[in-house]
Amino acid sequence: MAIELLLRQRRRGIAVAAAAPLLLILTVATFSCSPVAATASSPELVELTLLAGAREKGAVIRYCDGASFAGDAEGEDLAMLTGCSAGSLAALLHCDNFRERFPKDVSVKCLSDAGFFIDEKDLSGERSLRSLINGIVHLQNVREALPKGCLANKDPTECFFPPELIKSISTPTFILNSDYDSWQIRNALAPNGSYPGQAWSSCKADIRNCSSTQIDVLHGFRKKLVSELKVAEHNRDWGLFIDSCFTHCQTPFRISWISRISPRLGNKTIAEAVGDWYFGRREEVKYIDCEYPCNPTCSSRLPSA
Repeated sequence: MAIELLLRQRRRGIAVAAAAPLLLILTVATFSCSPVAATASSPELVELTLLAGAREKGAVIRYCDGASFAGDAEGEDLAMLTGCSAGSLAALLHCDNFRERFPKDVSVKCLSDAGFFIDEKDLSGERSLRSLINGIVHLQNVREALPKGCLANKDPTECFFPPELIKSISTPTFILNSDYDSWQIRNALAPNGSYPGQAWSSCKADIRNCSSTQIDVLHGFRKKLVSELKVAEHNRDWGLFIDSCFTHCQTPFRISWISRISPRLGNKTIAEAVGDWYFGRREEVKYIDCEYPCNPTCSSRLPSA
């Protein structure tokens, strides 16, 4: 999804959303699945490949910000870097660098939505997601952007995973995630080929179809994800909203962000919880849901990937 820079004018109180081109390109390129190979003689093909089917590839290029991207607002005192899924991972990776681009008197924070990917074994015992991330890290030479403290002790692939990234982020950050993240369950925990026949096909399509044995496996995934959040949980300036809904990416959709059937924790919608954290309306905003299916506000109408 698109990474957005949210600016609020000090005097007018107008929120302006604009695409961040550098990070947006990073997001699209990371998960580009086009078979067209880039060559030195056809750079135009690369550009077309990145833009074609952008939404299907997980990127959103906004049509307009209301002023045809012609504005030059001054006096902003609030800024937030946010992204969803792959864009969320990019937001975490560039969070502190984003902070450095603003004066010290500007309140800068980051929000990670559905990007807390964990290095967990799949059903066959392999680490499918690590294999994917390893290819990205080495193909695109991501090493220079990774935390130096982590690289001193660990492999670059490990350092690219959010549980390691968040250890080095000093900018206040809010982590929004499902601990039964539908994308990770389908692509990291139970990818095709990691189980015999169609044993998991129905379950990973809809968590309501899972057997009690399969639910136990999903509970194990949840336990691992929650345990990896300890750094954020113990950081006073950070916020958490970890629900138990079978979904992925909750900020782009009104139904999950703020509606009468939005997921709630502590009787707060996601929008209300993020607002409490961002504007300092509460001293601490950290919600971690109980195990599925305990939360009655999780709806089957929520988007999943």
